[in-house]
Amino acid sequence: MMISQPVSRTDGRVKVTGCARYAADYSAADLLHAVLVTATIPVGRVTSIAVDDALAEEGVVRVLTHEDMPKFGRFTSPRPGADTEAPEGPPVAQSFMPMQGDEIRHEGQPVAIVLGGTLEAAEAGAHRVRLHYERGDAELPVAADWTAIDKAAVEPKESGFLFVEPTFSKGEIDDGLANAAATVEAVYLQPSRHHNAMEPSATLAEWNDSELTLHDATKHVYGVRQVLAARMNIPVEKVRVISRHTGGGFGGKGWIWPHQVLAAAAARITGRPVRLALSRANAYSCLGYQPRMAQKIVLAADRSGKLTAMQQDVVNLTTVTDDFVEFATEASKGLYATPAMRLRQRVERAHVAMPTPMRAPVEGPGTWALESAMDELAHRLVIDPLDLRLVSHADTGPATGRPWSSKKLREAYEEGARLFGWRERPREPQRDGDWLIGYGMATCSMGCFRNPTPAAEVRLHRDGTVLVRTGTQDIGTGTLTIFPQIAADVLGLPMEKVELEMGDTQLPEAGPTYGSSSTKGVGAAVLAAAEDARSQLARLANLLPDKVEMQDGHIRRKGVAGGQTIADVMHHTDVGEVIGSGSFDPAQHGKGLAMRTFGAIFMEVGVDPGLGLLRLRRAVGSYSAGRIINPRTARSQMTGGIIWGWGMAAMEQSKHEPMLGRFLSKNLSGVAIPVNADIPGDIIIHFVDEVDEHASPIGGKGIGELGATGVAAAVANAVFDATGKRIRELPITPEKLL
Repeated sequence: MMISQPVSRTDGRVKVTGCARYAADYSAADLLHAVLVTATIPVGRVTSIAVDDALAEEGVVRVLTHEDMPKFGRFTSPRPGADTEAPEGPPVAQSFMPMQGDEIRHEGQPVAIVLGGTLEAAEAGAHRVRLHYERGDAELPVAADWTAIDKAAVEPKESGFLFVEPTFSKGEIDDGLANAAATVEAVYLQPSRHHNAMEPSATLAEWNDSELTLHDATKHVYGVRQVLAARMNIPVEKVRVISRHTGGGFGGKGWIWPHQVLAAAAARITGRPVRLALSRANAYSCLGYQPRMAQKIVLAADRSGKLTAMQQDVVNLTTVTDDFVEFATEASKGLYATPAMRLRQRVERAHVAMPTPMRAPVEGPGTWALESAMDELAHRLVIDPLDLRLVSHADTGPATGRPWSSKKLREAYEEGARLFGWRERPREPQRDGDWLIGYGMATCSMGCFRNPTPAAEVRLHRDGTVLVRTGTQDIGTGTLTIFPQIAADVLGLPMEKVELEMGDTQLPEAGPTYGSSSTKGVGAAVLAAAEDARSQLARLANLLPDKVEMQDGHIRRKGVAGGQTIADVMHHTDVGEVIGSGSFDPAQHGKGLAMRTFGAIFMEVGVDPGLGLLRLRRAVGSYSAGRIINPRTARSQMTGGIIWGWGMAAMEQSKHEPMLGRFLSKNLSGVAIPVNADIPGDIIIHFVDEVDEHASPIGGKGIGELGATGVAAAVANAVFDATGKRIRELPITPEKLL
């Protein structure tokens, strides 16, 4: 039995020794290195580009401008009902394509590409390109306060980036507010944040006649293939995309950005392979980010703490070309039994780069505001924050009334509280030397996103070895271990007998690696493919497929000792290998059910009021997330999620300079992110025993983002417990605590 065993990462050694090859590690004969020249103004047009000095730089081969670029084709969304007039949307990251004219829509937009025989030559040449502009009137982000943001906010337009309706209401909101024993009304702010993946995005593009091959740092090889085929005006079969390893993404590599298209275009124009590796500064303007958000929440409850009404207005920053909506209200629709709701999403348009999902999108920001407001309501009613949440526990989906596919949040609350000692915590202010000690908690939750119909193939060879093939991609989440683990479990083989091939559009299509969807989706496809291979072997052995089991390289009737070896069965039937195919269709699972993952996070923090310092002392996360396929990798994922949430709560912000229309810091020396010294060793992760076969045949739901939700609110709630200061703007930096 391999499923639910704490198997160590099979990819650990190749990664820590530097043997894993990422997109920028690949090369090609006669390779050109590309460096972007980007706009230094937020809006306007390029009037001229002086390239002579750049071309005079030794090693510079060519400088491309918009005048050299072909007219790129339009990508039509493959979503049902879309037609040629449908707005562009995912996997396209933005509808505006730079270098198709002289127009500038945001600072940092690519306006030229310098190509050199070496990276150093291309970088030197890029510094010598001179741009001249005609400035336009910029719409820049307003001040970070609700009055200004509310005034600037507009309703989102219909677009490819509008995933659900921007408004939701149910019940009589006015009655719920009027009949309440207590209400809380507050505004919660958070800044823009960038993904800062360890590996910057990179693309190596190479043409062979009319066929294009890309090595790309992506979370969606098939999405890159679709978009590049459309942009390059070639059949999709002419594009191959390879991504053996991607060094983290956190959302920033999920969709397809202009630089991937520009690399392919540059390679086609020059007739030579081109590698375009974004600099860290490029990543702050050529890729997306989580946009600044303001959330106004009103909660109302009766004397027992049961919610009677919830009102929420969310405004997020977006670009002038596309309305990206960060649906923070989805958390409010899924957490608590509330008879009356009025929820609204709006956007603030500005000449900024396009936002994009970031690890724990939607519920990450949503739980920051909602769970902070719940803590405020608990103190208003003098009710324990945990008890307040239990009183309004949702036994069915709050927005739909549908039964849950599975839910063990009550058990997660109980076990998390026990492990943390929540019920026994001191209720009076505590000190440890100069440090004020505080305790806080919050509910965690993520929607159960499932990709449509991922596929896999399992090849069982005569010698008892197995090859699993699937077109998904590795981004460091543990899939390189989990998929072989699933196949080994079905086929009764040790892990070392199973190899995995993935990250290539020549493999069965398996969708993107985002939305915490890979294990429950692609894992289910691997399960089905392995079961298909086992069934075929059973028939070769003259056994009934549903009456067999496999163990130690043998196949036999269930409950019968001995059996035939794989080698004997294939030898006697003159078969060299058995090829099993499998897929997972989410439409056939969980119909009519509400589906979410849940959890609770408990935190202890220390605050030095003299220095304004905030420290995490310990944390307990307890989760209801379906079957855990590998407890070791799952614990790693959840710990990383809590660290991610701490960064959101206490450290991370991408400051926008309103006069220049750009982010002030575009490197890791100017942007604080958590490191080992910021995180204590005392982080406990617990999973309740749960299997959800409505969500997936493997019983899992996905955990990659759940751990990051609720954390920011739990930190702010603990800070309030320690200091009496209610912080409603992230990050919680020293000036807010002094």
